[in-house]
Amino acid sequence: MNGSLDIKIDDVMFQLQEEHDFGWLAKLGHVFEVFSQQDSGNISFGIEKNSERFFIKYAGAKGTAFSGDPQDAINNLKNAMPLYRELSHPSLIKLIDHYEVGSGYAAVFEWFDGESLHPHWSFPPPAKYNNPNSPFYRYKQLSVAQRLISLDHIYSFHEFVEKKDFVAIDFYDGSLLYDFSKNETKICDIDLYQRRPYYNTMGRLWGSSRFMSPEEFSLGAEIDGRTNVFTMGATSFALLGGELDRSFEHWEAGKELYEIALRAVEPSRKNRYGSVSEFKSAWDSAVKFTDLQS
Repeated sequence: MNGSLDIKIDDVMFQLQEEHDFGWLAKLGHVFEVFSQQDSGNISFGIEKNSERFFIKYAGAKGTAFSGDPQDAINNLKNAMPLYRELSHPSLIKLIDHYEVGSGYAAVFEWFDGESLHPHWSFPPPAKYNNPNSPFYRYKQLSVAQRLISLDHIYSFHEFVEKKDFVAIDFYDGSLLYDFSKNETKICDIDLYQRRPYYNTMGRLWGSSRFMSPEEFSLGAEIDGRTNVFTMGATSFALLGGELDRSFEHWEAGKELYEIALRAVEPSRKNRYGSVSEFKSAWDSAVKFTDLQS
């Protein structure tokens, strides 16, 4: 188990495996929040200056959950920056700037006042599912109609990703932020999305197994639109159903949408929809006839 060292910046306290110089943060503003327990090697900060808020993602320090090489995290973050430009979309957090700083790399985003739907550092399972303070628990108390709107933002973005000839890698509920005051959904992490054609060179790709298709565990398999159809179907079961329990008993949005979601997560690629666009078209048609009062 990695050791921990207490670090204090402004009003926030967090832990690292070793000392790190964050002096450069002072000129950006006042740190009011920190997210330091991701295993990606990134540490993120909420910064406020002149009543304006920003989200800073930084690679180069060793958070307590990170077991890799900080240089790899730096390279991953740096390489992801063109993605946020090319895949700019209303449902994606907006990149403002990025640069080398100190011994690491920083990306500056507009602040979005949402909560992560998978804050495992605060609400590890089973607390995520049954603690009324958990963002995921509160999200699941929203009406079906509100969650269908949320899913539409997710699907619209990934249809756009597909049209730009990219595939989503490492998308899961931890990539989702939800603003409960405005009922607004944003995607916050596309760092590992890849341009097509893309093939599995790892055996087990990055990501949460709850959202991953069989080919994401198969060395040499092509990762394409059908893969992302599976991911979108798994997302619908996470947000409208019983997550990995994909029985109709735990589904909340009617039989027709259930059948579409079930086809999307078929283990056999050939039995899924051929693209995210095809999946979304079927989904949208069914939504029109769904009883949103259920």
